[in-house]
Amino acid sequence: MRSNGQPVRDGAIPADLTAFIGRRAEVAAVKGLLRTSRLVTLTGVGGVGKTRLALQVGAGATGAFPGGVALVELAGLADPGLVVETLAAALGLQNQRARVTLDIVAEHLRPRKALLVVDNCEHLADACAQVLGALLGAAPDLRVLATSRQVLGITGEQTFPVPPLPVPAPESAPDAEELLRYHSVTLFEQRAAAVLPGFRVTADNAADVARLVHRLDGLPLALELAAGRIRSLTLKEILARLEDRFALLTGGNRAASPRQQTLSGLMDWSYDLCSPREQALWARLSVFPGDFDLEAAEAVCAGADLPAHAVVDAVHGLVEKSILNRQDHDGRARYHALETVRAYGRQRLAASGELALHRRRHREHCLDLAARAQRHWFGPEQVTWLARLRREHANLRAALDFCLDTPGEASAGLTLASLPHHYWITHGALSEGRRWLSRLLAADQEPGAARTRALGTYAYLGIMQGAVAETVPVIAEYERAAEEARDASALAWSRHHRAMAAVFSGELTRAAQLLEDAVRRHRAVDDLAGAAECGFKLAVVVGLLGDTDRALELCQESQDVTAAHGESWIRADALFAESLIRWQRGERARADAPAREALRLLRPLTDRWGIALCVEVVAWNAAADGAMERAARLLGILRRLWEAIGGTLFAAPFMTESHRRCETDVRRALPERVYERAVRRGAGLTLDEALAYVLEESPADEEPYERAGLTRREREVAGLVAAGLSNKEIAARLLITRRTVESHVGRTLAKLGLTSRSQLTAWAHRRRSAD
Repeated sequence: MRSNGQPVRDGAIPADLTAFIGRRAEVAAVKGLLRTSRLVTLTGVGGVGKTRLALQVGAGATGAFPGGVALVELAGLADPGLVVETLAAALGLQNQRARVTLDIVAEHLRPRKALLVVDNCEHLADACAQVLGALLGAAPDLRVLATSRQVLGITGEQTFPVPPLPVPAPESAPDAEELLRYHSVTLFEQRAAAVLPGFRVTADNAADVARLVHRLDGLPLALELAAGRIRSLTLKEILARLEDRFALLTGGNRAASPRQQTLSGLMDWSYDLCSPREQALWARLSVFPGDFDLEAAEAVCAGADLPAHAVVDAVHGLVEKSILNRQDHDGRARYHALETVRAYGRQRLAASGELALHRRRHREHCLDLAARAQRHWFGPEQVTWLARLRREHANLRAALDFCLDTPGEASAGLTLASLPHHYWITHGALSEGRRWLSRLLAADQEPGAARTRALGTYAYLGIMQGAVAETVPVIAEYERAAEEARDASALAWSRHHRAMAAVFSGELTRAAQLLEDAVRRHRAVDDLAGAAECGFKLAVVVGLLGDTDRALELCQESQDVTAAHGESWIRADALFAESLIRWQRGERARADAPAREALRLLRPLTDRWGIALCVEVVAWNAAADGAMERAARLLGILRRLWEAIGGTLFAAPFMTESHRRCETDVRRALPERVYERAVRRGAGLTLDEALAYVLEESPADEEPYERAGLTRREREVAGLVAAGLSNKEIAARLLITRRTVESHVGRTLAKLGLTSRSQLTAWAHRRRSAD
C-alpha cells in the first residue's frame, strides 16, 4: 500500500472572514469531480467567485487528503520561472540546495495523498500546465484544484464553469421572504448590512433589490461592490447609475462574453463613483501586486493632482467604496484590491501614459525599504524589519521584474536583490535569490559597486546551498572586482566565502586561516556584524580542529557584540556554535542551554535552517540522557525541518555522524512501533508546536483531544464534523437534538480557540495524522 507521507500544510487555507453564501451544489459537484478526476479547473469570468469556491472546497477536503491540503497563490507572480519556487514555498520546501527543481517538488509529493489548490493560473497558463502536468505524472495520489479564466489544456483536465449566483426573473415581483431564497439576494443583504447596519430586504425595497441583483447578473464581486455603495446612495440611485453604465456597453467588444462586458460596465460605473483623487489613486495602486501600507501608497501614488497629505483620505474613500480591503498586521493597516479591481486600475493607468512612471516609483519605494532594512539589520529592529520585508515580498518581486523588463534598470535591480545582505537566507528563499541575481548579473555586466555587491551575495547564497563547484568561479570574479575597486568590505567577505567553500571541501585548516583574515578585515573597516558572523564560524572550524578553548572564546566574543547591539540572528548562530562545541567537549549538560536560548531568538525569525541545527543538539542530548521517546519525537521534528530545507544535513556536514549515531541509539532502545509512533507525532507538529515541545513549554505527551480539554462527547462530535457531517446528520447519528450538537460544536471551537468548522476539521485531521 502506498504511504500518504507527512502532510503538506505550510500553504494553509485561510479562515473565512465573511460568511460563505450558497454554492452548496457547486461545492458538492467539485468534490465529486475531485473523487474521479485528478485535475479540476474552475473557470469563469473575473469576480464570479472561483477563488472563494476553491477555498471552500479545499477547507472541507482535509479529511479526504491525509497528505494535506496546500494553497498556492499565483495572483502576485509575474515570472513563469518562479511557479515551481512559489509552489515549493507553499509546501514548506524552503530548499537549501543549489536550486529548487521540479524533481524535488515531485519527490516531496510522490508518497502523499494531497490536494493542491492553485489559484489564479490564467496569466501563467503555459507554465502552470507544464509544472502541474509533470507533478500529476510523478505523484499518483496527487489531486489539483485550479482556478483560471481559461482552461489549462492538460490531458485529463476536468473543467467546471463557475456560474453566477441564481437571480430572480426581472419580471417577477416576489415578496421579501421568497426573494431571500436566492443566494444572490442573501449575499447582497449581508454585505449591505455590514456597511449600513440595519439594512434588510423588506416589502418596500424587494422590487428594487430584485432588479439590482438581476442587473448585476448575480456576480459576487459586482454584488459586493454595489452593496458598498448603500452607505451613500439609495437603491434607486444605484439602479439609475447602473442603467446608464450598462447602456454604454452596447457598443463594446462583441467578441467578449456578456458577463465580461457586465463586469467591465460595473468597473466603469464603480470608477465613475469615485472622486478624481480616488480615481487617480485606484489606477496608481495597481502597480502593487500584493498588499501595501499607507506609507507605500503615499510614496508611490502622490503627485500634483494627489498631494501626499491627501492620499490618506483617498485611501479611506476607496475602502469605503469596497475598492480596497483593509487588514491589520502588527499594528499597521495594510490594504489590497481584488485582482479584477487591480487589473481594471492597471488598464486605466496604462491609458493615462503613467504606467512606467509609477512602476519606477514603486521600484524606488522598494529599494528605499530594502536600504532602510539594511541600516537596521544589525540591531534591535532586525526581527521587525525582516517581518516587514516578508510582507512586502510580492512587491519586491514586482520591482525586480520591472528592473529586468526596463532598459537601464538592471543596476538598480542588482542593488535591490542584494539588500539587505541576509534577506534571502533568513527568508528561506536561497533559490529565488540566486535566480534573481543570476538574471540581473547577466542583464548588466558593467563593472561597478552594484555588480560587485551582487556577485558577493550570489556567491554567498551558492555556498549556503552547498553549490561549491559552480560558486568558486563567482567568488574569484567577486574578489577581482573588489580588488579593482579597492573595496575593503567586499574583500573581507570574499575571504569568508572562500572559507565556507573550504569547509565543504574538508579543508578545515585553510578555512580557519581564511576566516581569521576575514575577521581582521571586517574589524579594520569597523564592520561589527561581519566580524561577529565570521567569528562564530571561525569558532566552529577551530573547535573541529581541536582547539575548543579558543573556540568558546570566539563564541563569547560574537555573543557579546551582538547582545550589546540587540541583534538576534548572528547571536543565535553564535549560541548554536557554543552548544555544538560543548557537545564535542563532552559537556552535555552545558550544551543544551545555549541551543535552547538560540531557539528562542530564532523563533520570531522562523529560520528553519538555524532552528534545525539547534534541535539536533537538543535531540542528541535527550538520547544521551536516556529520554529515548522524547529523542524520537525530536527526530520526527527534525525530519520535518530538514525535509522543508532540503532533506538532509548537507548544509552542516560536520554534524551528520552525530545525527546518525543518535538515530541508531534511539532505534535500538525503543520497540519499532513506539519509535515510529513518536517520530510521526514529532513530524506532525506545526513549527510553533514543535518549538514549544523542544523548549518543553508544553508536554505534547497527552492524547491531542485530552490536551485540548474536550469531553468524550465533544471529541465524538469533533470527529464527525471532521468527517464532513452536518449538524443535522450528527444529531441523527448520535440520537441527540440538533441544538445539542450546535452547543457541543460551539464549546469545542471555544476550547480550541477556533472560529469555523473548516478550522476544526483541519485541526482534527492534523492531530489524527500525527497518531
